[in-house]
Amino acid sequence: MTEHLSPVILNSLIDGELSAEHAVAAKEHLDHCPACTSTALHQALLKNATAKAGHRYEIPSQLEQRLRRVASSQAVEDAPGMRRSAVAAPWSMKRGLSPALAIAATLLIVAMSWIPIQRRMHTSELASEQQAALIGEISDLHIATLAANQPPQVLSSDRHTVKPWFQGKLPFSFNLPDNLPSDTKLDGANLTYLHNRPVAQLLYSIGRHHVSVFVQEKSGASTQYPVQAEHSGFHVTGFHTNDLEVVAVSDVDPARLTSLVRTIEYSQTAH
Repeated sequence: MTEHLSPVILNSLIDGELSAEHAVAAKEHLDHCPACTSTALHQALLKNATAKAGHRYEIPSQLEQRLRRVASSQAVEDAPGMRRSAVAAPWSMKRGLSPALAIAATLLIVAMSWIPIQRRMHTSELASEQQAALIGEISDLHIATLAANQPPQVLSSDRHTVKPWFQGKLPFSFNLPDNLPSDTKLDGANLTYLHNRPVAQLLYSIGRHHVSVFVQEKSGASTQYPVQAEHSGFHVTGFHTNDLEVVAVSDVDPARLTSLVRTIEYSQTAH
């Protein structure tokens, strides 16, 4: 065989970016070409190692056992006098293939299937880290507001006063509910910042408990909603719309905090 698969095709195959027709053709080529199979396996393992660089991850014991079983079954199938099993092989192996090439091809398929799984795991972990950072920052802002014991920048319980105060201060708009849950009052609001972005900090009282509701423009960050968490003795909950991200924090009973948040959420679509 004089022609080999190009690096572009091999990379696309490993990343799962080839069309079904081209993927079948590439795999048929690998059935007969030890050089391309070796190169593909090397690239798959290299991508696998690169994906883990700076993000430590221990290979699960289940995957290690699976690799051992696959390698063992391929070695047995290629022994003299044994029939080749079409079920055990990822794709049909031809008679002239050596046991080493069959095992290498199998390991290549396993490595190719593991790369997308790692990517999804990394994305999920990144979203969790971003959410934890958000919860920590809004909790700190709420605690700082309580500790300062200062009046809000706009001191009013009238939503028609509070909402217009933010005009020209924020690059977005939001609604405030007409009616609040029982024993809940709007105390005012502050202009503050989260991740260097301007946000509205709405200040409420539920009985004797203080609540901070942070309203910000929706970003491209992969924060997981709805937010439900506990941090430093405070309850945290929130929601998002097409344009906004809203997170509330307080030490009030979670059910009462959720009732306020649902009321604010409804007001975003009711007008």
